[in-house]
Amino acid sequence: MLVLGIDPGSAITGYGLVSETGNKLTAVDYGCIRTSPSQPLEIRLQKIFCEIKNIIERYKPDNFAVEELFFNKNVRTALIVGQARGVIMLAGAENGLPVHEYTPLQVKQAVVGYGRAEKAQIQFMVKTILSLPEIPKPDDVADALAIAICHTHYHKTAGIIGNR
Repeated sequence: MLVLGIDPGSAITGYGLVSETGNKLTAVDYGCIRTSPSQPLEIRLQKIFCEIKNIIERYKPDNFAVEELFFNKNVRTALIVGQARGVIMLAGAENGLPVHEYTPLQVKQAVVGYGRAEKAQIQFMVKTILSLPEIPKPDDVADALAIAICHTHYHKTAGIIGNR
């Protein structure tokens, strides 16, 4: 199974592809899509959409997981990130991929085993689980890989209990 995990953002969108073979997880590719705050929002959203669509077409993942938007004190930022999530989900839908959404709490629980884990703990576990030489940078990339790892755990559990 190949999972594409996405950490949505308007300035930086992290992505990570994780392959699951048996009980082994491997990072296939990861990185980020950067947009410039000086560009109009619609151009930034178009870039995010096109690049996610290209990644999906190139790798043909079996599953697509995105971090749910959690409440943000800055309403403007939350709205913009919500728009980025929308174009990301559209890219998945256009390629026939159902979108699986996970809260930050679920991701932390699946990767670290503790829902209130610190960012450094998540990054360390991503590096360890995927046997990476170093922690992926920027943070958005490590978060995207964590989302993909989270989906592999939830997908496996759903298969065991017959909820797939």
